Amino acid sequence: MWSKTFDHRLKEWYTLRQDVLDSDVETTLTTINSWWHRTPWTPYYLHWDEVEKWPDPWQLLDDNVFCTISRGYGSLCTIALLNRWEIYRADLIQTTDGNNLVVINDGDYILNWDKDSVLNTNISLNVERCLTQEQIKQKYL
Repeated sequence: MWSKTFDHRLKEWYTLRQDVLDSDVETTLTTINSWWHRTPWTPYYLHWDEVEKWPDPWQLLDDNVFCTISRGYGSLCTIALLNRWEIYRADLIQTTDGNNLVVINDGDYILNWDKDSVLNTNISLNVERCLTQEQIKQKYL
C-alpha cells in the first residue's frame, strides 16, 4: 500500500535504500522496481521535452503523481543515490516505440517493464532519449 503522506513516503524511500545496500544486484533492482510500481499511476506527468524541469526525487515523492516516466525516473534516482559499484551504469531511456525503461549495465537488467520482475536478458533497444545515472549524480550528489 502506498503511503498517503509525504513524510511516510520519504521514510519508506529511505528504508528502501537502506534495505538494499547489502543485497545482491538482482535483488536490489527487483526491490527498487517493485517499490516504484506501488505508486499510484497517472497517465501523464513528466514529459521528455521538459527533462530540465523535472522535479528532484524528493519533490517527486511530495507531488505524488506517477506516470511511466516518473516511475522510471524515481528508480534511476534511487539507484544513483545508492552509489553501488556493481551498478556502474544506469540510464532512463525512451525507446522509439514509446517505452520508458531503466537500463542497467548496458542491458544486463531492465526495470520499469513489469511490476513484478526485472528483465535480465540483453535485448536490442532503439533509444530515442536518455537520462543517465551520472547526470543524476552530478545534479543531486
